[in-house]
Amino acid sequence: MAKKNNLYQDILSAISLGEKLLAVLIDPDKMASENVSGFMLKLNASKATHIFVGGSTVEVHQTGLLIQKIKQLTTLPVLIFPGDVSQLSSHADGLLFLSLISGRNPDYLIGKQVEAVSVLRTMQLEIIPIGYLLIENGKETAVERVTKTQPLRRENIQEIIDTAKASELLGMKCVYLEAGSGAMEPINAEIIRSVKNELQIPLIVGGGIKSNKQLDSAYASGADIVVIGTAFEEDERFFDELKKAKSDALLPK
Repeated sequence: MAKKNNLYQDILSAISLGEKLLAVLIDPDKMASENVSGFMLKLNASKATHIFVGGSTVEVHQTGLLIQKIKQLTTLPVLIFPGDVSQLSSHADGLLFLSLISGRNPDYLIGKQVEAVSVLRTMQLEIIPIGYLLIENGKETAVERVTKTQPLRRENIQEIIDTAKASELLGMKCVYLEAGSGAMEPINAEIIRSVKNELQIPLIVGGGIKSNKQLDSAYASGADIVVIGTAFEEDERFFDELKKAKSDALLPK
């Protein structure tokens, strides 16, 4: 299947038309091989526009093997959401090139990115630079444990705004507000709205979204792309709430 070469431009075009995009995050550590086909049937029938694949701790080659299976079962764009350089795979369409700008660990600000370059030279992936902000959600996340960084505090909205804006000024193409996998609460509407009002680039929001009401709230507050992962892992019936209407337009291929 041919790779999609204009992922970012397609995102911008969809946003300009008022479309709200939905990405499903699949963690290779939590997706058993025998469950992939059934999961993808439900995903393809949903309003999902993108598939993100990755996790904080994934065995070497596991990400690539999962992406190969997914690509055989969908026409949706598949992007790597990497926790480490070992998760890079030429089988994906694109890469979210994350910099954890909410933390101060140089390995995750720039170190891992430098390490990835020699691998990326051998791959034809569309690379989308992302300013990644971890926001506290009431419990420790895998991202905190792996990166040894602290999330930004929810009540310090100005720091969140300024960090997101700095990301844009540094040249990032998107800002990603992340509450973390299994978050107790999603990022609240005030934070999303305040950050969106400062940005000229797309805003991605993920973590803790487990209902249509929370999904709609994120969109209404300004999220351009919402990412859902744990909700599907814990209860695939959530797909039933997100079934695609016959009139729904698909993101341009």
